[in-house]
Amino acid sequence: MKLKNVSNQEKSQVVLEIEVGAEEFNEGINKAFKQNVKKINVPGFRKGKAPKSFIEKMYGENVFYEDAVNLTYPTAYEDALKESKIDPVDRADIEVLDITKDGYTFKATVSVKPEVTLGEYKGIKATKTKAAVSKEDIENELSNIRTRYSRLITVTDRAAKLEDNVIIDFEGFVDGVAFEGGKGENFDLKLGSGQFIPGFEEQLVGKNIDENVEVKVTFPAEYQAEELAGKDAIFNVTIKEIKFTELPELDDEFAKDASEFDTIDAYKAKIKEDLLKSKEEASEQALETQIIDNVVEGLKGEIPDCMIEHQIDNIVADNDQRMRAQGLDIASYLKYSGMDMKAFREMFKVQATKQVKMRLALEKIVELEKIVISEEEINEEIQKMAEMYKMEVEKIKSIVPIEEIGKDIAVGKAVEFIKNQAEITEETAKKPAAKKSAPKKAEEKKPAAKKTTAKTAKKDEVKE
Repeated sequence: MKLKNVSNQEKSQVVLEIEVGAEEFNEGINKAFKQNVKKINVPGFRKGKAPKSFIEKMYGENVFYEDAVNLTYPTAYEDALKESKIDPVDRADIEVLDITKDGYTFKATVSVKPEVTLGEYKGIKATKTKAAVSKEDIENELSNIRTRYSRLITVTDRAAKLEDNVIIDFEGFVDGVAFEGGKGENFDLKLGSGQFIPGFEEQLVGKNIDENVEVKVTFPAEYQAEELAGKDAIFNVTIKEIKFTELPELDDEFAKDASEFDTIDAYKAKIKEDLLKSKEEASEQALETQIIDNVVEGLKGEIPDCMIEHQIDNIVADNDQRMRAQGLDIASYLKYSGMDMKAFREMFKVQATKQVKMRLALEKIVELEKIVISEEEINEEIQKMAEMYKMEVEKIKSIVPIEEIGKDIAVGKAVEFIKNQAEITEETAKKPAAKKSAPKKAEEKKPAAKKTTAKTAKKDEVKE
């Protein structure tokens, strides 16, 4: 192989002109002959037994050229990349310029990692929010936990109220005609959840079990089913069951059932500790993002389109994996959402562009600050990956290139470097404006029910 010329093009593309000599090319021709000889018929010879010279005489001396090129250019291209110290980010576009029995010359056009410059990345001014946990935060977390341990109680002696769950049968009509998708049986609806068309759920409040209700609504003008958009509709609804949610009392018994603590005060203290840790991590992450964004703003360079497209590929693949874990896939999602793949990919273009720029900026800092990763650090990271994915160390090494692991560690160190160099001001988080609450109504009596504890509330549904 001989690297004849290297020329830089726009958009971080490089053109390599590479020559493959007679010796390498003839080796490729011989390999091509051995691979194809059994498929070629030559009069006077059994199939697969004709000499190469006879085949070339019959079909032309260039009969094996194309296969020989395909067998030899990959090695020549890889050697040229090493010699020119080029870091490709996409597959090369190959074009043969000339070819004879003495060899050939080809052109490889490839996108490469761009040369980028940075603005100032030391001494970046950033603000960090001081993590704090309010009494309201603890109450909200306890409320969420109580909801997880709640149970539904079936009632028979009162009408439905907002926040109740009702089991209903319904059928909808427009201009007196039932429409597709407007009928359901034994549908579980939480009143006030907004699952149905605006105005539907409110008309069930105050209605009783086995009562037939005529619900009048108007479909929104932007409704997804165009044939129903803006139309008046009547639903015949029958309430079959009414249930309310019973929450466990916030007492020591609840703490014992929901945690390893014996008292509600000890449980609250643990919740406060966990919330504080979570908020500190979120604050640190927000600070890191703020600093990196500042660095990325100063990045300049021609980024090849293929780098953005490859990153979109990664994001789409991640989304597909998450959807499959939930029993869905992208094809089904696109069908349900009325979106095509092009529009779906376009959704992630801004995100992908930012991620590519961030990686380039951090790799540039690794280069400028001469950040070096030791073999010990790489081995430690591989060990962590093996434990995380429950795989053997050697398996991890066979899947993930060692060089890429080293690059990832170096980028992480670059992040720590710019954070340590930053001028950080700490501020207290602003409290959200308090909402004016409506006057409390006298609490209505609920049907008598057994006391709910966290242990009994997970799955039980009790009819009183």
